[in-house]
Amino acid sequence: MAPNGSLRMKRVVGVDPGLADTGVGVVRGSERRIISFSYDTIHTLRGEPLPERLYRIFRELYRILRREKPDLMVVEDVFSLKAYPKSGITLGKVAGAVLLAGCHVQVPVMEIPVREAKKTLTGNGQATKMQLEKAVRHFIRSNEPIRPFHASDAMALAIIGLFRCRPVQRDPRDRLP
Repeated sequence: MAPNGSLRMKRVVGVDPGLADTGVGVVRGSERRIISFSYDTIHTLRGEPLPERLYRIFRELYRILRREKPDLMVVEDVFSLKAYPKSGITLGKVAGAVLLAGCHVQVPVMEIPVREAKKTLTGNGQATKMQLEKAVRHFIRSNEPIRPFHASDAMALAIIGLFRCRPVQRDPRDRLP
């Protein structure tokens, strides 16, 4: 509780890693009450070399995290399909850039598998992207579609993080150079 007896507002950033499009969602609230939200997508260009694309994701997310000063960052846990191992490796590299951005601003990170996110918000771990997006709109009380789906997936992660967030005491001596 805050000093005046009210619940402390929390800010959570959700991230749906993707090389072409990384979704970012921000929610602010307390317990299960969302006060405000925003979302965006970090785009990279297909023709750019991989290191430059990863750096762009890192840089843009780092900028967002510094501005928002979240209590928690929730990242979709990456997975690889047997049929597409190279895609899984690339996605792992994107997730590494995302986690590094969080580390640089010293925000606690929680990783959640996509099926868990779907089950938590829709009741169905096999929900479609459209069903998850509709559930997100329900929680934020909005009728406006959230597009692209990377942004709504990131919002789903941020909402779950808000529900689960516990304040973390940060040691000022743990600052990175």
